[in-house]
Amino acid sequence: MTALVTLVNPNFVHPPVTPYALDILTTSLEAEGFAVDVVDLTFDRHDWRPVLRHYFAGHRPLLVGVTIRNTDTIYAQQQRVFLGDHRAVVDEIRANTDAPLVAGGVGFSSMPFALVDYLGIDFGVKGPGEHILVRLARALQHGDSPEDIAGLFVNQGGGCVERIAGARPSGRPRRHVLRGDARPSPINATSSYVRRSGVAFRVDNLRYYRAGGLGNVLTKNGCAFACAHCVEPDAKGARFSRRAVDAVVDEMESLVAQGVHDLHTTDSEFNLVVAHSKAVLREIVRRKRADPGSALHRLRLWVYAQPAPFDEELMRLLAEAGCAGVNLAPDHVREEMLNGWKVTAGGSRYYTFADTRAVCALARRYEVPMMVEVLLGMPGETEQTLRDAVARTLELGVTVTGYSLGIRAFPYSPLGRRLAEECGGTRTVPGLQSDTATEPIVLTPRSRCGPIAYERQFVFDAAGRFRPVYYLSPLLPEDPETLGSPCGRWVNTIRLLWSLVPASERHRVMLPTLQGLTADDDNFADNPFLLRAVELGYTGAFWSHWPRREEIIREIPKVEFAGQRRRRP
Repeated sequence: MTALVTLVNPNFVHPPVTPYALDILTTSLEAEGFAVDVVDLTFDRHDWRPVLRHYFAGHRPLLVGVTIRNTDTIYAQQQRVFLGDHRAVVDEIRANTDAPLVAGGVGFSSMPFALVDYLGIDFGVKGPGEHILVRLARALQHGDSPEDIAGLFVNQGGGCVERIAGARPSGRPRRHVLRGDARPSPINATSSYVRRSGVAFRVDNLRYYRAGGLGNVLTKNGCAFACAHCVEPDAKGARFSRRAVDAVVDEMESLVAQGVHDLHTTDSEFNLVVAHSKAVLREIVRRKRADPGSALHRLRLWVYAQPAPFDEELMRLLAEAGCAGVNLAPDHVREEMLNGWKVTAGGSRYYTFADTRAVCALARRYEVPMMVEVLLGMPGETEQTLRDAVARTLELGVTVTGYSLGIRAFPYSPLGRRLAEECGGTRTVPGLQSDTATEPIVLTPRSRCGPIAYERQFVFDAAGRFRPVYYLSPLLPEDPETLGSPCGRWVNTIRLLWSLVPASERHRVMLPTLQGLTADDDNFADNPFLLRAVELGYTGAFWSHWPRREEIIREIPKVEFAGQRRRRP
């Protein structure tokens, strides 16, 4: 009898995001002869317990995998943590099967020691999981010890989680606690991942597209840069792993043929390793020219990008390939703000604001819609640097400009490490904030505590309550009471931001808000405007609809938004 591996998606956020990782894992497991079931709870988020009970009443898997895409919203103005929901799902699985549990995903990989312990699971995988998961399933199938699998996190119980480092010359596994930033496992770079729609116990890509407005595709994994706020080099790998060009475009063509016309890249940034990016686009263009009937003629591609490397050839290829929009992330305009912040692994800057201007000019020339994202509140941010950032980015004249205020600190991001060192386990650092903090936030550096304790402090307080850690510059124009409170909210700065954007420009600007989910709220998770827009048939990136939101809202019965509007700050 073929051994069964069950993969569970516990993500309850809507609009739903296709759990790409489960397609990747299914592809790899099936290639090795395992049967695979995907139990997707996203569309049963209000009645998920009976789904799990019914499934496990009729199935006896060898192994159960759970994907954790996000630990929380990562949004300073709506600090919502998802880990409680995830543990409830894990507990229900535990109550209905004796199969061992393994977790992975980008969110999981940002704090794997702490989450193996918190969730009470048997195993964990940091970074891409297709190779390790196959090895784990094979070991369980043959009665071999999983603790021989290099890179696997193993829950030893009693608050002890170990990561297998490899084998000693004697052949015995080397078992000791590694740093949380140990290198993630590699990806399958040569094969196309199988994407399906309408197949029982598989990810239903078309259903996700119709409910969320976007599909997804990976062209490469990992990132060799070292931007201060970013977890991806640690969680995915600190070097680029390029996928075979034909495999990527085959996957795109398959998805579009299934009716998933809008595809967003899931790379850390699409244009890093730009030669590979251009090769993917050239192959799309080649297939479109060679075959008038190719599904790729219906492709609408959406990409994340940095201001450099980005030349006219890349923009031309994007336009020819069917790019519907570019999300550009310059983050700021001031050189002193970006020095030491947006950098390569060697610490050098890789673009200037002049590069941002040049890319925006190219977008206008080739009529490619563009969003520019600005990240405010970084260390050193003042009222003047903020004013300058708003003024100069509004002048770019792009389709949408989005402003975020505040940065989520994670254990192994450069910012998280820096804050922990500055706290030293004895004092807080001005600017550390959490809406649920009841006492000053004091972080302990990794050198002074174990990996579980080090990671936990970035999402839990000492009493075990959720308390995600954020940083907002204390040099911004806030009252002393706000700056002195661990749960203070930067209200003055948000009001300032709103005042800096003329009313005539607000239709194309995303601004942070303080009061829940409303028609103006620019956070993705359970955003009512976006949910209704998708129901009306709008597809593509969230930001692409923003300039028309008032028109779209008028299409929605007024009763649906009754009570949801609020005064702007």
